[in-house]
Amino acid sequence: MRRVRRLLTLRPAEALALWRALAEVARVRLAIARRRTDAVRTATAAFGAAGVAPAAEQRVVAWSVTAAARLVPGATCLTQALAGQRLLARKGYASTVRISLPNGRDSDFRPHAWLLSDNVIVLGGSSMDYSQHRALVDYESSGRTDPVAEPATGAAL
Repeated sequence: MRRVRRLLTLRPAEALALWRALAEVARVRLAIARRRTDAVRTATAAFGAAGVAPAAEQRVVAWSVTAAARLVPGATCLTQALAGQRLLARKGYASTVRISLPNGRDSDFRPHAWLLSDNVIVLGGSSMDYSQHRALVDYESSGRTDPVAEPATGAAL
């Protein structure tokens, strides 16, 4: 009941951002279940995003995707990062989905996905969390894949 009350108090712009994020998170979650992440990445690249997202837009994407992911069963960090990347790309903003592994030899194989915009963490955790990981691969919103990733320098939102 609390969620319904919260939804009713959202401003129109917030409600629209949440609905768009919910649709994107559900779409990406379904694509991952069907093992079609390549199709998601190709469709994202088609937006031709090149600009840098303002901090306010990064915060909206972070909030709306995180909130929407609570409503979509199985919405993992990868689901959220890809959905956030698509939302930014739709508005013309470039971003990077970075896949990483926890530091240390004794770590289980537990990859994690981050969404970065202009090297600032938008989704995936805090900069302290990020410092505990080593980057494996970057997926740019342009469709380019870079196996060698540089560390994020900006703080998390």
